[in-house]
Amino acid sequence: MSYEFEFYHGVALCRLIHDGRVSAIKLYSKENNSAYVINDEIGIYLKYCTKRMSPWQFTFSKVHCDEIFGMIKKFRNTFLVLDCQDDGIACLNTNEIKIVLDHATDRTQGISVALRPREKYGVSGKNGKINYKFSDNFPADIFANI
Repeated sequence: MSYEFEFYHGVALCRLIHDGRVSAIKLYSKENNSAYVINDEIGIYLKYCTKRMSPWQFTFSKVHCDEIFGMIKKFRNTFLVLDCQDDGIACLNTNEIKIVLDHATDRTQGISVALRPREKYGVSGKNGKINYKFSDNFPADIFANI
């Protein structure tokens, strides 16, 4: 039996592997299949949306946020990877994650990724909006500051 998350995570993980700068990928915890560690120093949290067209909505429970912010404390770099069906990937760094997600709340939160024709991805969350657009530069975004 194959699971839907395997398909969407596979896209991101294959891009990482083919980039050539990854020597190891492992699960961050056995409790959640969305969190990974790259080269023992970079945390990535993968979420996907199966909706075919923009805007794509991503939901984060308190447990998800706790894990993401736990990774931020533990690793030098942590990224939130938002897989927008078969359109592309928006990759947020630690500072951007803190703009769109509020770690202090116990409520479920959402992040929206929107794409207009001939533009880049716009990202916003209940906690705020990122004032610039994102290209599908995954995984180059992850290795840019290493």
